[in-house]
Amino acid sequence: MPTLIVGNLTSNLTVPLVIRLLPGQRNHKVSGQEVHRASEQAGFTLIELGVVVVLIALFAIFTIPLFSTTGTSDLGYSARRLGGTIKYLFNESALTGREHRLIYNLDRGTYRARIVEADGEIVDLPGFGKETSLTGDVSFRDVQLPGRGTFTSGEVTVRIYPSGWIEETGVHFEGGSGDILTLHIMPLTGTSEVFEGYKTL
Repeated sequence: MPTLIVGNLTSNLTVPLVIRLLPGQRNHKVSGQEVHRASEQAGFTLIELGVVVVLIALFAIFTIPLFSTTGTSDLGYSARRLGGTIKYLFNESALTGREHRLIYNLDRGTYRARIVEADGEIVDLPGFGKETSLTGDVSFRDVQLPGRGTFTSGEVTVRIYPSGWIEETGVHFEGGSGDILTLHIMPLTGTSEVFEGYKTL
């Protein structure tokens, strides 16, 4: 394929520019002015960068307050941590084909996971399934299971089936200052929603 070498694009730059010509093209002249004009059009203008910065600032202004109420407190951390554990168990149940169980101890403020083995034996699940305590002065106010009732003490077991279903659950957390947070677990996806205050299912 024929090539055309153009040297000395500017007085300070002496790097040759190699241009590949298409078949049928024999003569093609490239001026330094054309190359300089093309390089001026690359990049962003100051106005474009300013608009991007303003949009990012607006996004931060409107979203950070939504997360600040549940993101920094022990109450919010406990709810998000439990929600993450439930989603993990939901996925593990579907992947392994084994029923998992989440056991809340409302008196001690802890939860742990177990798995039903192929022979029917129920054993503790290592890793994410180990017994976990709520953070700081957070405690369980109650656990709501539609069709089974509201539990305020003792142990409550929630089943997670390998077919992709968990019992719909409402977990109410209470902080030392009396603040309440509701964690709502969706039965078909294992995902959770966090609400301020006490929300019934």
